[in-house]
This record gives sequence, structure tokens and C-alpha cells, in this order.
Amino acid sequence: MSQHFFGHLALQQRVLPTYRAPFFDLLARSCDHMSFFAGLPLLEENIVSAKSLRVAEFTPAENIHLLRGAFYLCYQRGFTKWLAKKNPDALIVEANPRYLSTPSAVKWMHARGRKVIGWGLGSPLPSGPLSRFRQMRRRQFLNQFDALIAYSQRGADEYAAHGFLREKIFVAHNSVAPRPTQKPDDRLLTIDRPTILFVGRLQARKKIDSLLRACAELNKNVRLIIVGDGPERQSLETLAKQVYPSAEFSGTKHGDELKPYFAQADLFVLPGTGGLAVQEAMSNGLPVIVAKGDGTQDDLVRESNGWQIPSDNYGALVATMREALSDVNRLRKMGEESFRIVSDEINLGKMVEVFIQALNSL
Repeated sequence: MSQHFFGHLALQQRVLPTYRAPFFDLLARSCDHMSFFAGLPLLEENIVSAKSLRVAEFTPAENIHLLRGAFYLCYQRGFTKWLAKKNPDALIVEANPRYLSTPSAVKWMHARGRKVIGWGLGSPLPSGPLSRFRQMRRRQFLNQFDALIAYSQRGADEYAAHGFLREKIFVAHNSVAPRPTQKPDDRLLTIDRPTILFVGRLQARKKIDSLLRACAELNKNVRLIIVGDGPERQSLETLAKQVYPSAEFSGTKHGDELKPYFAQADLFVLPGTGGLAVQEAMSNGLPVIVAKGDGTQDDLVRESNGWQIPSDNYGALVATMREALSDVNRLRKMGEESFRIVSDEINLGKMVEVFIQALNSL
């Protein structure tokens, strides 16, 4: 099947995070033309938004944020007017029922005989009060799409559990890193002082406080490097002075600035939820310990290249770090497998291929 979409693609997102911009531009290169529509996040979300795209034609949306927390809803003003102006051959939208302007956009496309693909994390079956009613509404929402793209196999299974046809569900493994072009240098098979690396935003949900305490509990001469900045930095540095004074806070680093840190590390650890640096760590040949999340880590982190632990289980974090550092040969082999996974299976190029496959299947 062709790896090009011979048509005009329109793509909607609620927001445009900077880390997604390379993917959207790479996708745009695989289409005759691509128009993009997204607005701004809530201030408290702390999402760094891109203001433009290099290849795709970007139109800012006006996001109207309604309510907060579990009741959050968003309306994007001008969505159907934008479609009428761009007149695309196909549309990809976020498959999120909280976005109130989506159904009107889907109806606009279908009225003109054009296809719409929903893209999302998945949709766990509801439980508790009104679960049957909520499942019926979710199924109605999903059935408006002509195909679905899931971030992970778990997400695809959840869509199928709602009755959506499996042959119309595609898995584009969530990726933020391109296929690595150079294999990292071989690391030594002996470690006098193992180096543990964390890269990411310093916020409470990343549970870096647990990482500091775990390093203190290992009873090893472990070097801990924390790369990043954020609202928790000051409190974490204060905690480090109390429980693990040798911890190194390197501040925010990007691109080539990160390479020396990945080269020095023996193990990458993400004890909390979220975190986009996991793939970059794997691209640099590192085994990884990550907290279980929305399913996107399931396909990325396997027994052959790392460990998944519960995000709220401190004991599991300590035990897993101790196990990881107990066998250097195994650690190096797992790092090699990390590199293979992002090189052969999960990278931006593979993600684009699935999107084009889904579009051409329609």
C-alpha cells in the first residue's frame, strides 16, 4: 500500500504541544496537503504549545474551556467554518467525547461523502452508576467514525470492546522520537558507581521524591542525575539535601545537550506517570524502569528491555532498581533491546506509516 495520501488531509487537536510538532510535520510530508487546527491549553496544564508548523498549514482555534477536572469540556469555535474553507478530502480528529464541536465536524464531512478517523488513547468500559447508559453513549460516539487509530494495543482492545470493528482499528504506537540514525557506543561491562538518570518536568506526578528516597535505600554508591525543571524543583532540592545529598540537578536540557547525560547513564528511571524522555533514553541504548500508565508504555517497555511498576508502589520501585543494578551483563543486553525497539518498531516514521495506512484503507 502506498505510503502517501494523495489528497488534502485536515487534522484537529485540542492543543499543539511542542513535542507533537515533528510528528505532524512528518505526516504532512506524506500527504498532498495537510491543514491543522488546534487551540491553546488551560494555563494550569503547563503545556508548552507550538506556535507554528514547518510543513502543515496551521490555523489557531479558539478553545472555549468549560468546567474543570473530571467534568471538563471544550468547544472549539469555528471548526466547521474552517472545514468549509479548507474543503479537505479526509479528517482526523481526537476521539474524545469531551470535545463538543467534534460531532458537527463529522456530520459536515459525512454530508459530503468524506471520511473521518478518530485518534485516541482508548476507552475503558465504564463501571459504577449508570455504566450501561455511559457505555451506550460512548459506543454512539465511537460509531460516528469511519476508522479509529489507537495509541497502543490496549487502546485498540478497548475500542473493540465497545463493538467497533477490529478491521477498522489501527495501532500507531505513541512516539515522540525519530528512528535513531546512529547506534550508541558500547558501555562498559563493569560498573564501579552505577548512574541512574531521570529526564523530564519536575512535578509531583513524576514522583521524583520517591526516586531520591529509593537511591538512599539501595545502600549502593549510586550516582543520580536529575535533568529538568518545574514547580517541584526547589522542594526536591531541599529533600535531596536531607535524604540523598549527592543527587545532581542539571536543569533543563534539550537536543544535543542531553546526549552526554544519556551516554553516562546505566539505567533510566521514571517512577511516576507521564514522561516523553523514555523513548529518547531507549534511542540511546538504555534499559528503563517506568510506572504503568495509560497503556502507551505497554508496547514500548517489555521484559526484554525494562520493567513496568505501579506508580504508587514505593517498595516495587526500590526492589526493581536493586534487581536492575544487580546484573550488569543483563542491563547492557536490555539496553541493546531498547535501541532495537525504537529503531525497528516504535518511532515517528512507523507512526506516520500507520496513519497513512488508515487513510488509504478508506
